[in-house]
Amino acid sequence: MLLPTPAIVAQSAVRRLPRSIMLLLCSVYVLAGFIGRSPWREADMQAFSLMRALALGQTSWLHPQIGPLSPTEPGLLQYWLGAWAIQLLPADWSSDWVVRLPFMALLALALTCTWGAVHGLARMPGAQPVSFAFGGEAHPRDYACALADGAVLALLACLGLTQMGHETTHTLVQLSATCAVFYAASNLWWQPRRAAVAAFLGPVALGLAGAPALAVVLAGLTIALLCLARTPRLTHRYSWLAWWTLALFCTAGLAAALQLWHWAPPPQRDWASMARLLTWFSWPAWPLALWTLWRWRRQLAQPWRQLHLSIPLGLWSITLLAMLLNTERDASLLLTLPAIAALAAFALPTLRRSLGALIDWLTLIFFTVCALTIWIVWLSVQTGFPAKPAANVARLSDGYLPPFEALPFGIALAASAAWLLLVAWRTRRHRAAIWKSLALPAGGTVLGWVLLMTLWLPMLDYGRSYAPQITRLQTTLPAQPGCVQTWGLSMAQVGALRWHTDWNIVPTSSPAPQCAWLITASHTEWQANSNAYAAQWLPVRNVLRPTNRDDQWLVLQRRNP
Repeated sequence: MLLPTPAIVAQSAVRRLPRSIMLLLCSVYVLAGFIGRSPWREADMQAFSLMRALALGQTSWLHPQIGPLSPTEPGLLQYWLGAWAIQLLPADWSSDWVVRLPFMALLALALTCTWGAVHGLARMPGAQPVSFAFGGEAHPRDYACALADGAVLALLACLGLTQMGHETTHTLVQLSATCAVFYAASNLWWQPRRAAVAAFLGPVALGLAGAPALAVVLAGLTIALLCLARTPRLTHRYSWLAWWTLALFCTAGLAAALQLWHWAPPPQRDWASMARLLTWFSWPAWPLALWTLWRWRRQLAQPWRQLHLSIPLGLWSITLLAMLLNTERDASLLLTLPAIAALAAFALPTLRRSLGALIDWLTLIFFTVCALTIWIVWLSVQTGFPAKPAANVARLSDGYLPPFEALPFGIALAASAAWLLLVAWRTRRHRAAIWKSLALPAGGTVLGWVLLMTLWLPMLDYGRSYAPQITRLQTTLPAQPGCVQTWGLSMAQVGALRWHTDWNIVPTSSPAPQCAWLITASHTEWQANSNAYAAQWLPVRNVLRPTNRDDQWLVLQRRNP
């Protein structure tokens, strides 16, 4: 017997967000951050370096590495996707842009699977709104579409998705695979064929992306759900059990064959730092998710009947536990966002008008202030007025010369105008659509991200890429230095040298004299062993990173025998 639902929704409140607006919003969000920038430091540059090495046949597909350097991030699938993109697309395209194409598709897939998962959950009997005495309650399909739109808006609004969702690393592959598993578990009743495909590919992709343990746990929990679920609509239960079991064993077997199982003791946690991270990473969706758990608390007493709550709550719990056991807090926390967005969507039919108004005003003030700050800093850097922001940028980024680019400026103006139109629409008395409370948070997050990736992109590239430091390095070495040896540099640094220069970069594990020039970042180790190598190498210059003087490369020249 199903318990009474707290959702009271009329048919007039479940009108869908226009598809053109939804597609435009998602497309702008996906493209911003992938287009127009250089590969950024560390994880982004490391992934690109390995993708390029795989595409050029310079390393093994099963054990990719550059020289003696092995990758620091888990998984293989992210490297394969970028390498396949380089090999399949025209050779005259810039490969740093080409490798981002599969990841644009993955981010779009994550948004699509989240929409489909919530659409399936909202059609379940326990999720339906209260039936009115004289009719007029929301139709199940329209109600499901409205909640699915709200879930996508909640996911777009999450601050933690902005940067990590636009990097060519294993985190985005894991996010898309988790969303696929979420979609499969939520649509066994409604889209059996598509759910079957997602049920197999999701865990396998999650395992190949470096999270086989999480993939096996999610598949195992879905098998338990199939065994314990109390719903008359679930047909072919034993076929589903066999299919999910096959996906589980394929994932575990592939991970074992490719040596992707890695066990490590749980790291020590700074709980205060973790609390701050949890607070802002999934903001503003997590308060709505908690509101859902409170308003639907009676239904939580029947988890095997109220699958629209137990499925996203179980996914949230498992991914949050994975974050606590993993050393990569941000990457693991990213996987909690689809479940949080789904739970936030189920808060929409139960929100009070006063709470919705509070969300609107807080969002309006926060994102308007952020947008004005971005514009003022850009204006100061371009014109010198006001003077203080430009002085701060000059102090933090030595040698930066701000360019003016007409196309990004026009896109930023269009995004700001769209924000003003959205605010004007929301401040009117639009009380019908239940997703209206998430329109401003999603629009504000997209606005801030677009402004950062247009107006501030040259500054971010200057601070976050290796190009400025390598430009300084090129003024130290001869125009054609030939062979350049590296010692103590990370894979990302070696890859950046190979990408931004035509030098023959030779990464080694010891500074034995192989080339005429040597670049090292291990200053402490070099000073400790300077006496042993003083007869072989002559220090020439310390090359500083313009935005961080503690990041230095020491350039040495081999002494003539």
